[in-house]
Amino acid sequence: MNMTFRWYGRGNDTVTLEHIKQIPGTKGIVWALHNKQAGELWTKEEIKEEVEYIQSHGFHTDVVESVNVHEDIKLGKQTRDQYIENYKQTIRNLGEAGVKVICYNFMPIFDWTRTDLFHPLPDGSTALYFDKEKVINLDPQELVKTVSEASDLSLPGWEPERLARLSELFEEYKGVDEEQLWSNLQYFLEAILPVAEEAGIQMAIHPDDPPYSIFGLPRIITGAASYERLIRISDLEANGFTLCTGSMGASPENNMVEIAEKYAYRSPFAHIRNVKIFDNGSFTETSHYTTDGSIDIKGVVKALHDQNYEGYVRPDHGRHLWGEVCRPGYGLYDRALGIMYLLGLWDAYNNAKG
Repeated sequence: MNMTFRWYGRGNDTVTLEHIKQIPGTKGIVWALHNKQAGELWTKEEIKEEVEYIQSHGFHTDVVESVNVHEDIKLGKQTRDQYIENYKQTIRNLGEAGVKVICYNFMPIFDWTRTDLFHPLPDGSTALYFDKEKVINLDPQELVKTVSEASDLSLPGWEPERLARLSELFEEYKGVDEEQLWSNLQYFLEAILPVAEEAGIQMAIHPDDPPYSIFGLPRIITGAASYERLIRISDLEANGFTLCTGSMGASPENNMVEIAEKYAYRSPFAHIRNVKIFDNGSFTETSHYTTDGSIDIKGVVKALHDQNYEGYVRPDHGRHLWGEVCRPGYGLYDRALGIMYLLGLWDAYNNAKG
């Protein structure tokens, strides 16, 4: 298990590389060029500058999260080919810089979605929260307003340039159902996977979050059946998954231990976090500690350990602790606690194995 930490870059993150360096066992930084809009080419010079800065602090830069997919690709518009060509060249440029894994998603319009970014928990901390009943009746414009007012920092998947076109995008997606979205994903993968294979990079698609339709938009990476369909699209090694316990695990239908047991071999990258699911389908983020949430984190780590998992792992969506002012879900303290819990489990399973 290769422990990493997601970082949003100089001037765009309250957490510094000096802070992360103090977390024991953390080997790499999960990074991106966060100033780049979806569809733009990442140049060799821009990549080199960021890689050298991160590596100067003693971290590897093997994992990028994310190279965002332009909406025209997801919509299957005639203009998609120009954005796919940019994506292919970005893959080549990242491969030359030594990148091994690119995490990406194929969620229409929105990335992860929550109704409250600072929901109070019984212990006095706050966390991301998803009110399923509220989403059913919520105008997406109201959700955008809530998110925009809750943070001075940009949120992944909520870029202003994308949200400025919200009404237009919803209109365009009226003609896209799940089968059409699958077809558009296949077109994209058939174009980029041979390039990724040649560059020595594994593409690791992230599950939809939450893993079911919201606002009438199609969602397709939702469980084990989605993984099976992805494998049928291409069995190239470059066609991989990001195993995210909190995203896919937000549906009680997904047993994350069983999914880890079956698909870890196709998952070069894992996000391990916990959520507490309520009877009405709403859920809140919790600490990574197994008993605090609904996901068997101990069982997931054991499933990875039993397979001698050598992929990249990061903690995810921490609570906001001890008055920390930070990007929602991405503070320092709780993710550092998460790393120590995950490494503690790993050490315990090593000792048990003898």
